Amino acid sequence: MWEVEYLKEALAELKKLDYNQSMEVVKKINRVASNPLPNSEGGYGEPLGSKSRTRLSGHCKIKLQKQGLRVVYYLVRDDKTMRVVVVSAGADDEVYLIARKRKQKGS
Repeated sequence: MWEVEYLKEALAELKKLDYNQSMEVVKKINRVASNPLPNSEGGYGEPLGSKSRTRLSGHCKIKLQKQGLRVVYYLVRDDKTMRVVVVSAGADDEVYLIARKRKQKGS
């Protein structure tokens, strides 16, 4: 099991969700944390690419389709840490642009 850390912005987003949504998100994050590696390495992570607008290579996503929520995270492999960058509703592009801004800011 990898340790899960939330950026302060992602934790604030999680707290804004209603109770049922936040419990589903946490449950899904914890499930993925058992093996958060990209699926190309046998894990549960869905890798994000390096499209010109987002440039999130090295990041992965979790989609909760019923709730319309997305989670973006990256791995700190040396520490076995799964760092959650974004927990948000919205279209893929919106969520990934938020993640990119946080990456650039160095959160």
